[in-house]
Amino acid sequence: MTDNRWWRGAVIYQIYPRSFQDSNGDGVGDLPGIIDRLDYIAGLGVDGIWISPFFKSPMADFGYDVSDFRAVDPMFGTLADFDRLVSEAHRRGLRVMIDQVLSHTSSQHPWFLQSRESRDNPKADWYVWADPRPDGSPPNNWQSIFGGPAWRWEPRRQQYYLHNFLESQPDLNFHHREVPAAMLDSLRFWLQRGVDGVRLDAINFCYHDRLLRDNPAKPESERTGRGFSPDNPYAYQYHWYNNTQPENLAFLERLRDVLDDYPQVVALGEISSEDSLATMAEYVGDARLHMAYSFELLTEEYTATHIRETVEALERRMPHGWPCWTISNHDVARVLTRWGGERADPRMATLLSAMVCSLRGSVCVYQGEELGLPEAGVPYEALRDPFGIAFWPNFKGRDGCRTPMPWQNSAGGGFSTATSWLPVPPEHLALAVSVQEADPDSPLNGLRRFLRWRHGQPALRWGEIRFLTLPEPVLAFTRRLEDQTILAVFNLGGDMRQIDLPVHGALRALPGHGLTTGRLQERQVTLPGHGVLFATMA
Repeated sequence: MTDNRWWRGAVIYQIYPRSFQDSNGDGVGDLPGIIDRLDYIAGLGVDGIWISPFFKSPMADFGYDVSDFRAVDPMFGTLADFDRLVSEAHRRGLRVMIDQVLSHTSSQHPWFLQSRESRDNPKADWYVWADPRPDGSPPNNWQSIFGGPAWRWEPRRQQYYLHNFLESQPDLNFHHREVPAAMLDSLRFWLQRGVDGVRLDAINFCYHDRLLRDNPAKPESERTGRGFSPDNPYAYQYHWYNNTQPENLAFLERLRDVLDDYPQVVALGEISSEDSLATMAEYVGDARLHMAYSFELLTEEYTATHIRETVEALERRMPHGWPCWTISNHDVARVLTRWGGERADPRMATLLSAMVCSLRGSVCVYQGEELGLPEAGVPYEALRDPFGIAFWPNFKGRDGCRTPMPWQNSAGGGFSTATSWLPVPPEHLALAVSVQEADPDSPLNGLRRFLRWRHGQPALRWGEIRFLTLPEPVLAFTRRLEDQTILAVFNLGGDMRQIDLPVHGALRALPGHGLTTGRLQERQVTLPGHGVLFATMA
């Protein structure tokens, strides 16, 4: 555990703790439950875990509304449980990354409770407060991601406060010199407990425009993006002033100075801006973040062209930086349904995991992705996500990707002995870990074989990437490191494809990766539906 660049080419398994494993029978997953499943995680062949928030919280946004940055919420366990989790993960060779939510707090945080009381208390300016317009309306036109104005009236101060997310998630005022220092102190608390990395939630939202200028309107044709459908007013604006401000760069450099005191620790930033690839390129570097990811591969667009153009654009803009890729997480519909539709071919699951794990960069794999879980159908009466409740039925929220992990093909899925916080979908039970472990051809065993094989291919982990021009739906690229060059060809469609490869030199098919493989004859490859070819190039 001494490699200070362990994160390059790493595969990081994201755990949504509420839904991973319940150890105490209250229907909610917890830290001891994660410890109980560390052997399973290590057996996948991943390099580390990223645990979504487990901090003390009223749970309005299920942990992303923090009321104490240095405490474990009792529903998840104790600090002692967290320390044991880190120790047990390290004993199995797994790194541990945790979420850090820096841009906002819960409205129940003691800082906010004090700040809202008056305009002259010690925390008065720790949040973004503004006077109303002469007609009493909010100070500008900024919109919340969760819909509606990003301002909430506070009668105690006779002012509005800013909330880019829920009303119960007031934004901190990073322009106040004490706020960045306080957040960095909270970060040090966890670094001193031995974590190996931090995933920085909404890291480009820390600063706002001091002048509170209105965001300009966005043409109807451009009102797209993850979850920002035309029925969400957030999509109606260019978000030039409520996030991604130039002052954030200096803060990232201060943050990096803190991290550099812990040489093994990596910072992964979540970016959602008007030009996320440009922001990633700006935020990643020797003096700022180690890695970043955005939502370009978390949309519904599934074509070889889109994947190629996204990766190539980032390579051009960030030639010396290191990306991190993900195709699923706790905020978007599961990739098998999002890209494969309601009746997706199960063969897609391993193909997609292998594809994203073959791109240049590191990778985050979301829990259940290894099982090929489809998006769950959660009825309105069972919804917990405030985003989905507000926008039902046009947008059903994020609960469909957050349902409990199915460990067994039995009632409750082996997640809990109690009624779980979200229902376990019956359709997930047939895809349970216990079922797939007994099937050598399952997505689970396919991913395990592929990650074992990938571990022995340095070019796939660290090499440069170059794409080949081939017709849809075939995606092809080479990965090169020193004297090893690997050609990777993926059929993203369900029908057989026969193509001539525009390459020179001899090709030799690489066995052992465990995927449905194509047939190679000189430079012609025949790929079955959702098939792949890996070959060395002389």
